[in-house]
Amino acid sequence: MELSKVKITFAVAFTTIAGYLLAKGSFDTGLILPTLGIFLLACGSSALNHYQDADRDKLMFRTANRPIPSGRISRNGTLVVATILSVTGSIILYFGSNMLGLQLGLLALIWYNGIYTPMKRKTAFAVIPGSVIGAIPPVVGWVAGGGSITDPHVVLLAFFFFIWQVPHFWLLMLKYGKEYIEAGYPSITQIYSEKSIRFMTFLWTLATAVTALMLPLFGIIENRIITVIVLLSVLWLVYIFSGLIRNQPAKLNPFFYFMRINYFVLAIIIALMIDPLIK
Repeated sequence: MELSKVKITFAVAFTTIAGYLLAKGSFDTGLILPTLGIFLLACGSSALNHYQDADRDKLMFRTANRPIPSGRISRNGTLVVATILSVTGSIILYFGSNMLGLQLGLLALIWYNGIYTPMKRKTAFAVIPGSVIGAIPPVVGWVAGGGSITDPHVVLLAFFFFIWQVPHFWLLMLKYGKEYIEAGYPSITQIYSEKSIRFMTFLWTLATAVTALMLPLFGIIENRIITVIVLLSVLWLVYIFSGLIRNQPAKLNPFFYFMRINYFVLAIIIALMIDPLIK
């Protein structure tokens, strides 16, 4: 469970379901296999990431108790688990969608473990190309539901799941930047002041909010009630995150904002899942 980072991989599965429902327009058993396939593939990718980052994880307080640094499993044992999960997920994904769905799933794994993970050791801005990973699972669901990968709707959907991850990660840097530096990772806290990071995080969050508004504007979300919920969620998010750029006497609590943007994205995912079922 820890190797698979199930809190994250469950969220990945939900975005896959959202993509499927938007393309299919209805809830049926056809979403089970692609969702399960992406979930297991993401679990395998996460386990492989534990294997790759074990040397740095032991240097950070936040990650020192992970399975490998704590000695609860060996690196080789982790590699076996990662391989089993990845192969099983790939097989299920192939039969649950098609070759294109499998290729997209494997692209996410390669991008995460082969590109983003090594890149984050070299540049503090690795999260920007790395955010492509989160944009792929909803596209897999869309393809499995019969949608075309060239449809502008799925491009916008993928862009939303891409853009929100940048402020999400930079909030982590505001909280754990010193630990990342001590472990040998480059951090934006070495490049910019806290005030600058807060301002940039607000701008990325504002871009996330604008992208969310584009979902009903371009017809991905059509129900009026769901549209109102999205609008209210956007207004709430912008109001909350305006606290990053207001002068406040209290010390900044990045985790407060970290959880709020997670709540917002969860609300949008639920809206995307419900809308095609009540058109």
